[in-house]
Amino acid sequence: MRTRVNIKTGSTEEFFDRLRDHARKLDRGETLRPEITITFEDPAEMLKILTAERIRLLARVKGGSQQISALATELKREVRAVSRDVSLLEKAGLLRTSYQSNPGHGRRKIVESVAREYKLVASL
Repeated sequence: MRTRVNIKTGSTEEFFDRLRDHARKLDRGETLRPEITITFEDPAEMLKILTAERIRLLARVKGGSQQISALATELKREVRAVSRDVSLLEKAGLLRTSYQSNPGHGRRKIVESVAREYKLVASL
C-alpha cells in the first residue's frame, strides 16, 4: 500500500484545475503518483467527518488491519461507536473493510487503511 490520501478543502474550480493538470501530465506521458484526493468545499463539513476520535481511529488502523472490537478496546471506546465511525470513514473513502472467517464464531469484520499516509489541509 503506497497510496497517499489528501483530504482538503477547495472549490469546484480547484478540483477541475487539478484534473486538467493531471490530464496534461498524462498527455506528456508522465506517470502520476498513486494518490487519492478527497475535497470538501466547506471546512465545517470536513470537520464534521474528521472528528478527533475518527482521526485517532485512522491513525490506529494505519498501523495495521484490525477487528472493530480490538480497535474499540485499544481506543477505549464502545464497539458500536467505533463501528459507526468505521462505516462513515469507509463511505468517505478513507478506510476499507472485509470479512474473515472466525472459526466457531461466524465471520469478523476487519478494518484496514486505504493509504500509508493521510494528509489533512484546510483553508478558510
